Amino acid sequence: MNILLLGSGGREHAFAWKIVQSPKCSQLYVAPGNAGTSEIAINLSIGVTDFEAIKAAILDKKIDLVVVGPEAPLVEGLVDYLLSFDETKTIPVVGPPQLGATLEGSKDFSKRFMQRNNIPTAAYETFSVHQLEEGLAYLEKQSLPIVIKADGLAAGKGVLICETLEDAKASLKEMLQDQKFGEASSKVVIEEFLTGIELSVFVATDGKSYKILPEAKDYKRIGEGDTGLNTGGMGAVTPVVFADKAFMDKVEELIVQPTVAGLAAEDIPYKGFLFIGLMNNNGNPYVIEYNVRMGDPETEAVLPRIESDFLELLWAIGTGNLKDYELSISPDYATTVVMVSGGYPGSYEKGFEISLPTSVEGATIFHAGTSSNSEGKLVNQGGRVLAVTGRGKDLETALKNSYAAVNQIKWNKAYHRKDIGQDILKLIK
Repeated sequence: MNILLLGSGGREHAFAWKIVQSPKCSQLYVAPGNAGTSEIAINLSIGVTDFEAIKAAILDKKIDLVVVGPEAPLVEGLVDYLLSFDETKTIPVVGPPQLGATLEGSKDFSKRFMQRNNIPTAAYETFSVHQLEEGLAYLEKQSLPIVIKADGLAAGKGVLICETLEDAKASLKEMLQDQKFGEASSKVVIEEFLTGIELSVFVATDGKSYKILPEAKDYKRIGEGDTGLNTGGMGAVTPVVFADKAFMDKVEELIVQPTVAGLAAEDIPYKGFLFIGLMNNNGNPYVIEYNVRMGDPETEAVLPRIESDFLELLWAIGTGNLKDYELSISPDYATTVVMVSGGYPGSYEKGFEISLPTSVEGATIFHAGTSSNSEGKLVNQGGRVLAVTGRGKDLETALKNSYAAVNQIKWNKAYHRKDIGQDILKLIK
């Protein structure tokens, strides 16, 4: 079959790498893709929210399956758009319509969904700009630290953990009054701070059945020891030792099952991936957030552990036949180390030539923010540039393979964290 994959990051390169391994893949197109996807697929110069151009490409390339990588086109209604035309409405899409995508597009919507379906999550209240005084009064009654979240999409920057009441009040005013995140903070969710260890659980669902993919832990902060500014993710590890069978059984019973059942009961169509950000609080799972797609960089660690045909999984999701799909997971460890442009997540310079090794043992290099310059040389084009995934029978071997590959990659001002997975290693030992 011919597949169109939307996106340009490390997640999409990992998807592409896995899709082309399937004998059922005739031709893969990636829009817009990156320098890595261009080596294994055909890149199309189309933005992920250019719905007209996406529709034209689907018809022109005789696409049989559309796979949506990032959240923006889903939240903006790509699936609904394609369903509105006779010539595209029968083509399966992996990704939910706009209503389902609101689980990520609105924190308030997702919290109310959890409340209605008795899904464990932090206590919260939502306030708009007209309720600023009520919000400030609410803060005075809460224990610290407290979490303040912009309701809408804010490129991963709309969540603040405030240690003092003064900081919390100032942050609330900045979001609501000063529109710090624009339309995304026209409403703000104030949430209790949960303690414990965070992890990501990934679920594939066709709206009726579901399959739980390997769980992962990611590393958000730019600095070692989880210090400094939040980023899109500096690394990931799977499996994680604190997500044992007893804990994952609770996740399935208390969160995954009521989430999928709740979507069906509320007539929210959903064919795609659900990324459930969780807190393990003394062995009990609480939902921090839903995302309506796979995570990045967790995907780059999770997909190498899937042994069954990944394209068949995507087809089963899109066509509503997931119950018949046999998911096979490797017991191996996979660890991803993200290499970024110096200065990220602040300002950084682009266009530096990247030197890659001709081959790496036990590791795969996924491209994220890369492109080719006018001379055809590989250069850094974004903040997160490469995601290097190592595999191994144990965590130590996987990390060794990741870092051995990382140490062979060079470009001016490149940066990576040297402590990915070290906290998990300590727990194991």
